[in-house]
Amino acid sequence: MRLSRYFMPILKEAPSDAQIVSHQLMLRAGMIKQEAAGIYAWLPLGLRVLNRIEQIVREEQERAGAVEVLMPTLQLADLWRESGRYDAYGPEMLRITDRHERELLYGPTNEEMITDIFRSFVKSYKALPLNLFHIQWKFRDERRPRFGVMRGREFLMKDAYSFDVDEASARKAYNRMFTAYLNTFARLGLKAVPMRADTGPIGGDLSHEFIVLAETGESQVFCDRRLVEMPAPGNDVNWDDLQGVFDERTSMYAATEEMHDAAAFEAQTPEADRLTARGIEVGHIFYFGTKYSAPMKARVAGPDGKDTEVHMGSYGVGVSRLLGAIIEASHDDAGIIWPDAVAPFDVVVINLRVSDEAVCVACEAAVEALEAAGKVVLYDDTDERPGGKFATADLIGVPWQLTIGPKGLADGVVELKRRATGEKVSVSLDVALETLA
Repeated sequence: MRLSRYFMPILKEAPSDAQIVSHQLMLRAGMIKQEAAGIYAWLPLGLRVLNRIEQIVREEQERAGAVEVLMPTLQLADLWRESGRYDAYGPEMLRITDRHERELLYGPTNEEMITDIFRSFVKSYKALPLNLFHIQWKFRDERRPRFGVMRGREFLMKDAYSFDVDEASARKAYNRMFTAYLNTFARLGLKAVPMRADTGPIGGDLSHEFIVLAETGESQVFCDRRLVEMPAPGNDVNWDDLQGVFDERTSMYAATEEMHDAAAFEAQTPEADRLTARGIEVGHIFYFGTKYSAPMKARVAGPDGKDTEVHMGSYGVGVSRLLGAIIEASHDDAGIIWPDAVAPFDVVVINLRVSDEAVCVACEAAVEALEAAGKVVLYDDTDERPGGKFATADLIGVPWQLTIGPKGLADGVVELKRRATGEKVSVSLDVALETLA
């Protein structure tokens, strides 16, 4: 991709109303444009990152056995009346009436609709366990939308829903999603700590939030430091028995300020391992039994032939919120530092003199070789001054910068910079390409 032909409206300064780092950097890097309070248009650079995050989330859901569907953004109010949540949900729900006077809502979540889909087609316990997920835009009419994509009104969310014949099976499904979340966040370059949470309007008696530690986090958290240092379970686990993974993580203290018990924290955690920090919620999982299946009559014929209400859980990841969380956890004074897995481009090739034919030829050859090796390349072929080119490359956070200029080319070298460390080396173009490939 040539930068001269790309749409990336860089701002030298962030708007004054952007309060946190992720919001400031996303605006400056030309990733989003605010259309209304808490509602954003996603520009090409932001959309590239959003798509990469979405794909990782999708892959880990499928690896854990979930099956993808796609539900509409608009839902019938009658479904929510069946569950008893339509009047209880509150003003965050955007209610709509169509031209035929049918009452609709812009979905803030999908428990009711997925339960309706399930009860329409699944009649026997032999079809269980089942976990269905989708990645779709949601709307919650926050009273005070702020912090950019961290607390917007419209947001992209992955929500999954498990269906099981009894509580024991449902808790196994919960453990599968618990493990899948640990693996997902690790792939995204994040250290996410599971913390016992309030079930809130979703309901149920078992819930965990996954919190990313960041100095600019929205809430205070308290946890055992060993949880932060613990590696993700990975894929070499027994997906049919994950109780050990769950027990290992939940046996140590971890709580948000709303759930914090100072006495329990001190009693359960050695002083050297007590960590108090700021955190950002990036995922939330729930087991709620028959809260929705009972009022909505989602039943299957059990092994004894009798109808039984299925046990359910729901599992959410804020896909668009994750983008902001990654920036909050990974940036410096110069801009964003994307983890390799989600970066919009793998490498930016910087042409220091576009009027020099030899430099242009070398840059074009480098881009061609890198793309042939499967790398996604941004080629800065603009006539901007070198300082501006370097500032842009640092701001947008591409993991590698390959700089080619007339002086270095005459000496047979180019400059290779690793954005995460700031380390620069002068090597031959061949060596640089081998390193990147």
